[in-house]
Amino acid sequence: MTETSDIEILGFLLTDSARHLRAAFERRISEAGLGITPAEARTLLNVHALKDCRQLDIAARMGIEPMTVCTFLDKLQAQGLIERHPDPVDRRAKRVRLTNSSMPMIEAIRTELRALLAQATKGLGDEDAEALCRLLAHVIRNLQADDPASEAAV
Repeated sequence: MTETSDIEILGFLLTDSARHLRAAFERRISEAGLGITPAEARTLLNVHALKDCRQLDIAARMGIEPMTVCTFLDKLQAQGLIERHPDPVDRRAKRVRLTNSSMPMIEAIRTELRALLAQATKGLGDEDAEALCRLLAHVIRNLQADDPASEAAV
């Protein structure tokens, strides 16, 4: 891709694929009857990825406001899927941990996600799918390099 129009097309493809993937995820989670919203499902997956983390870390990783994450965490806590504990280093902060009862929910969300990703990559061979992941991770790392506030892991 050397022409400007090719780079612009890449930008549209990336944003459009992310938009379609998110919409499909929201549809699948809503229709799966899991008892949580798609936003709560994303939050739970991020808590799982980050392990014992601060609410602020979750918000940064998700790219949303801490108060929004707090609302999702309130609902997840009410369902017994997470626990919040004082941060031993910062008494103003709360640390978030999964409960043992969260694992069946996480597995149910992952089942939906695997099915969605299988649909999204249908017709791609394993090598192509791996190359796509590797290349997108490279793009993300390039963009994070210019964003000192970026804490999201690839």
